[in-house]
Amino acid sequence: MYGEIKKFRRDLGVGIIRAEDGRSYRFEGGQIRNRLDDLEGHEVHFELGELKARDIIVLAGSPWAAFGNIGI
Repeated sequence: MYGEIKKFRRDLGVGIIRAEDGRSYRFEGGQIRNRLDDLEGHEVHFELGELKARDIIVLAGSPWAAFGNIGI
């Protein structure tokens, strides 16, 4: 599923993704597979599990960012 990170509370380690289906889903920071400093406003791909987003990949920057910023 695709969506956009609308809010992320770094101090609590939780956030909200507004999904393409119009619903909002909570997520925990540990579910983000490729970290960025500023998460709000970035488009993401994620899986849905027990009404929470999981296995989140931020779709920004280099395509290699999706693989944990590995070097070539």
